[in-house]
Amino acid sequence: MAGESETAAMRRAVALSASVGERTNPNPNVGAVVLAPDGSVVGEARHERAGGPHAEAVALQRAGDRARGGTVVVTLEPCAHTGRTGPCTDALLAAGVARVVYAVDEPTEVASGGGARLRAAGVQVEAGLLAAEAEAANERWLEGVRRQRPFVVWKTATTLDGKVAAPDGTSRWISSVESRLDAHRLRAECDTIVAGVGTVLADDPHLTVRDADGRPAVDQPLRVVADTHGRTPPTAKVLDDAGPTWVATAAELGKDPDGGVDLLALLEALWARGRRLVLLEGGPTLAGSFLRAGLVDRVVSYVAPSVLGGGLPSVLVPEVSTLAEAVQLEITDVTRTGPDVRITSRPANRGGVS
Repeated sequence: MAGESETAAMRRAVALSASVGERTNPNPNVGAVVLAPDGSVVGEARHERAGGPHAEAVALQRAGDRARGGTVVVTLEPCAHTGRTGPCTDALLAAGVARVVYAVDEPTEVASGGGARLRAAGVQVEAGLLAAEAEAANERWLEGVRRQRPFVVWKTATTLDGKVAAPDGTSRWISSVESRLDAHRLRAECDTIVAGVGTVLADDPHLTVRDADGRPAVDQPLRVVADTHGRTPPTAKVLDDAGPTWVATAAELGKDPDGGVDLLALLEALWARGRRLVLLEGGPTLAGSFLRAGLVDRVVSYVAPSVLGGGLPSVLVPEVSTLAEAVQLEITDVTRTGPDVRITSRPANRGGVS
């Protein structure tokens, strides 16, 4: 059973895993801590980016000979396959560690089996330490692999009373400069942005990533327009050559029960294209459709200190008759962004809205 030093090391590994945000996409977030035989920390690292060295390898490198006979604490089961980097199990065995403690089992068939390989080589292995915490820090990757669809983040900017536009349709700018810059950081971490045709017709958004000076980034996410009947005009900004675009129609993907584009089919098609992290920036109708289908995994809400009274709400979902039927969210973070507040949450009911 894990001791106090290993539990403390796992808490640190989870913090390292969470601290990288989504910059590792499409790879997992992983943190690792190396303990010397006396329990002291001699190396730590996090996986920084896809294609870069894994957390265990970097932590072992930093520990050097002090890792021999010690323990490696890691948030995800060490991989046993060769991808863009070598197997972590080989690095652990070469370092001469006596024990490996990991939080979450590797869910993919291609990379699994690391724990068994280490045990077969005589290394003590313990699994499951602080698994829930490690899962939360790596939810984007784990949810995607298990569901075989991209992780969906719904981003919205609203007034204090939940409006995204005034009665006359004006919406620029509800949120502050600081919130908009933070939203572009979020866009930059995603490989796909999805909006509805209603948003395209009303606002003609560009849906590109721009830096603090307003210049476009080098790598742009795929822009997807959910457009049931193919109404996107050829002059729409989203169709320019600033980045790739897919106008997804019901003719191509089929319809959902409400007659719109089949959103699960859309996500499955994006997964097949190698897309792993979707930012949903559509209007209230599309957001409501994603919520009803149980396809929203995280909500990032920028709330401005202003009140409109009338206007367009942030989401259109079926009306409920009692508070008990409300869509419940679990708040995971609250942060100031200039004069605004950014609230990050996740649906408590992952089965969708009835």
